[in-house]
Amino acid sequence: MATFKQLSSGHWRAQVRRKGRYLSQTFKRNSAAQEWARDIESRIDRGETPTRTERWEAPPPQPKIQVNTFGRMIDLHVRDMCEVGRAPRRTKDATLQALKAKLGALRLDELTRERFIQFGRDRARRGAGPVTVNIDFSYIRLVVAHAAAVHGVAVSPEPVELARIALKRLGIIGKSRARERRPAASELERLIGYLDANPRQFIPMGRIVRFAVATAMRQDEIARIRWADIDAEGRTVVVRDRKDPRDKAGNDQKTPLLDATGFDAWSLIEEQRAGAGRDERVFPYNPRSIGAAFRRACRELAIDDLHFHDLRHEAASRLFEAGLSIEQVALVTGHKDWKMLKRYTHLRPEHLYRRQVALAEHQTAPRPAPVLPAARAAFSLSAQWGGQYTAFGASPPLRSSNR
Repeated sequence: MATFKQLSSGHWRAQVRRKGRYLSQTFKRNSAAQEWARDIESRIDRGETPTRTERWEAPPPQPKIQVNTFGRMIDLHVRDMCEVGRAPRRTKDATLQALKAKLGALRLDELTRERFIQFGRDRARRGAGPVTVNIDFSYIRLVVAHAAAVHGVAVSPEPVELARIALKRLGIIGKSRARERRPAASELERLIGYLDANPRQFIPMGRIVRFAVATAMRQDEIARIRWADIDAEGRTVVVRDRKDPRDKAGNDQKTPLLDATGFDAWSLIEEQRAGAGRDERVFPYNPRSIGAAFRRACRELAIDDLHFHDLRHEAASRLFEAGLSIEQVALVTGHKDWKMLKRYTHLRPEHLYRRQVALAEHQTAPRPAPVLPAARAAFSLSAQWGGQYTAFGASPPLRSSNR
């Protein structure tokens, strides 16, 4: 965040504090200070490391875009997002370019409800599903609203909203169905056994699958972990740039390495350390190669409709089944609200039944007698008596003393 202060000399001091960095500079005019601060913030957001000593020159003014078509509005939106360090990523950029190819030539007065409805019908006729069409219209509304709100372009998002309502009633627009696929215990056992025993598999896929279930990490997050990000004393790891719907860059999260899902995350890290080379990453493999190896193994074992991302669902569900609270599970998975975490949680009814039975047995079980101080010392002798006595029941027999 930038702050500005006018000095007694009449000059202006600009200070930028952003993502752990601090820079300041003094200017004769307030406008120059504002421009410098915007440029520094954008560069930090892009991952650059500007310094206070480097000479700063105002960036050349951007050429004004004549907004008279929908394609020009897309160009304007992309340019503005790049200026603030939030350039469209691959998926968004591909969708915007496809929209520009189909609707870019439309003039502002042609952006009507009827035209948008026709666009949705054409997309559906060519095979686009309800979710895909819904994404298209989300970006159309984003571009139109940006042009109207930021630049005062004489265009309204209302025709887009009305078209969405109509297409939703026609079934052309719809939401995605929540995926509920969890691997059965036998499937997971077969999969890990196959991956561990495959001599042609260079990537330790069995260990990576176990680690995914232990940590609820995505495959690209697993491949991005560095040895420097692991805290052995606290048993935690920093996941860099964790996926976030609003801001992935710089979204670093400290995650605990637990043993709560049937697999011990820390033990798996130690196993990987034993064969680690000089790479700074713990699992120095291409995420796409990990995904390809997983799909190939599922195909060989005839395990139908199982994705690597389903292991994240499995991990979240197992954490809840282990008794962790919503806040504790979210600390592992990285979710910031319950609505998103809920989509990853698919508890099995039979597990709840077994847990209820175990709880009832625990409540009705006789409680152990209180251990007196004099008897505690005797308990330490249990190893000498063959380990047949425990602190849950009888005390070991005391030898008679010949006094």
